[in-house]
Amino acid sequence: MPGQRKRKRQQQDASRRAAARTASGTGYWKVLFETQDASEWRSHLRRLRSAEEQIDWAMTRVDTLCGRLVQPTTYRLSLFVPGPERPSNQDLSDH
Repeated sequence: MPGQRKRKRQQQDASRRAAARTASGTGYWKVLFETQDASEWRSHLRRLRSAEEQIDWAMTRVDTLCGRLVQPTTYRLSLFVPGPERPSNQDLSDH
């Protein structure tokens, strides 16, 4: 298919740049929204996409923490905040 190699290379370059921007020591992940209700999760994402004030989607991370019988599935939306300091009063994760 024409242009497939170029598109693939551009996607790889973009993901390398994103990984470099969010590398350890360059900032932290701030949890914007977390829920265990799938419909609430979808509606929140729809509201964010349609809001006037847009977030930088290239700097977001979606975590789906798969549940089992004991604990339900949890959906988490985090935004990368550049800077050396991390607030000590929040539960933040660096994966």
